[in-house]
Amino acid sequence: MSDSLQGNLILAVPQLKEPTFFQSVLLLTEHNDEHGALGYILNRPIGRVVGDLLSEQALPPEQREPLKDVPVFMGGPVNQEHLTFSALGWSEVDGKLQFSTHLSAAEAVMYEMEGFHIRAFVGYSGWEVGQLEDELERKSWITHEPNRQVIDLSKVDGLWKDLLRDLSPYYRLVADEPDDLSLN
Repeated sequence: MSDSLQGNLILAVPQLKEPTFFQSVLLLTEHNDEHGALGYILNRPIGRVVGDLLSEQALPPEQREPLKDVPVFMGGPVNQEHLTFSALGWSEVDGKLQFSTHLSAAEAVMYEMEGFHIRAFVGYSGWEVGQLEDELERKSWITHEPNRQVIDLSKVDGLWKDLLRDLSPYYRLVADEPDDLSLN
């Protein structure tokens, strides 16, 4: 696939009101002709940390201790019964997002020791071959290159609006509209 969006972000268009993806920012971690696309919602924390969800028996102490305070995000509507780890980092050399997903707890600890930001995800977002392309053609998503802000947990709540503002003056206005226009 010459136009792979792997490593890029997709933002839900403002008109997308479906609760799972409303004002969502997804990192596409896979996008190809063989498997379709897969990604994780970066701005849907569930208000829990790994230590809340995994018992002391589930992880050995050398993994539990460094991971117990890792925030858990809703990654998407698929496979929500599974918890997976991801590592996010920013390369100063080439100004690009670095990521690794589908990590075991042991791998997540190793990435954390290397300075990566670790997140846990419940579920993921997936598209069959051609499905994401159809949704992009119908303008259901807006593509956006990642910036350093996507790894900053303090920016999660306003991430969609902040990224939208970067796109154009029109989207800057849209980002600042109230979620419920009847309140305007």
